[in-house]
Amino acid sequence: MKLAIVKYNAGNIQSVLYALERIGMEAAVTDDHRVLSEADKVIFPGVGEASTAMQYLAERGLDTLLKNLTQPVLGICLGMQLMCNHSEENDTDCLGIFDTRVKRFTVDLKIPQIGWNSIEQTRGPLFEGIPAGAYTYFVHSYYAELCSETAAVTHYGAPFSSALQKNNFYGVQFHPEKSAAIGEQILRNFIRIK
Repeated sequence: MKLAIVKYNAGNIQSVLYALERIGMEAAVTDDHRVLSEADKVIFPGVGEASTAMQYLAERGLDTLLKNLTQPVLGICLGMQLMCNHSEENDTDCLGIFDTRVKRFTVDLKIPQIGWNSIEQTRGPLFEGIPAGAYTYFVHSYYAELCSETAAVTHYGAPFSSALQKNNFYGVQFHPEKSAAIGEQILRNFIRIK
């Protein structure tokens, strides 16, 4: 199986590679259009800031490429947020794959949310075998609003989309690569998606 990780100016790629190694998978880290298009699965990770990430993608034509991929694509953290319509982070227009907006937390809690939190109301193939209320690891100041494409819900002052799914596109706000056995199972589930 050919697995590709989108290379762009947003960190966290190394920990994703390590997590894939732990489940016996290797991945090419690339911004090459042909390699991404021909991969069986694509992972779109991200830790960083929305507007500079979108600018980098646009300069390399990766914004158009990503929207048109037909194989399973998994966005992680900022990667998932960039797959939404718009982010309040520096008023950024994003890829528009998921029909929802990304907003900054305004709750009276510590921001960013850092640490373990539970995922509820899970649905879809990413969460096969994952118990309701399982805990995953989050680091974020922005969140995707609930919408018809919400595939998991987490509460941090208010409910938000901790996962999204539309057709071949999947997104998780948490970091499966840092979420111990639950995260590894979610990555395995993604690898198994046809």
